Amino acid sequence: MDTTETVPSSAEIASARARTRADRAGAPTAKAARYDRRTGRIVVTLSNGLELGFRPQDAQGLEQAKPAQLAAIEISPSGQGLHIPALDADLSVPGLLRGLFGSAEWMNERAAARQVASALGSVGGKARSAAKADAARANGKLGGRPRKPRPPQATGK
Repeated sequence: MDTTETVPSSAEIASARARTRADRAGAPTAKAARYDRRTGRIVVTLSNGLELGFRPQDAQGLEQAKPAQLAAIEISPSGQGLHIPALDADLSVPGLLRGLFGSAEWMNERAAARQVASALGSVGGKARSAAKADAARANGKLGGRPRKPRPPQATGK
């Protein structure tokens, strides 16, 4: 078994650094981050002046977070990452801007759970029973759904 490591050349390192600079050029970075107790959202102020707000339960690792645990949010030196020390959770700012609030596997699990909930709600709304049919017929005989009262018209004098 070969245990030698391949060390990247100076040219490869320079090329990788150039790609990183190009990727980051013009991309907003985090300048400030806080938890807003009033709205229940994490708010990230970006270098371009915009603010990004999201619910902690929508981000991987923060689903069960208590407000006290979100009191301290650290920003990486590059501005590309957020770290919540109380939960040892990390979030990628570029990922958040692309709507990625966790790993691909976690995002897929969340999407599947939403689809199941949607299907269950759809089935529940289509419930049919004899009592429901009788009530609909009786309402129809009375002229259907009652009209909403119209607000009084202002008279101009």
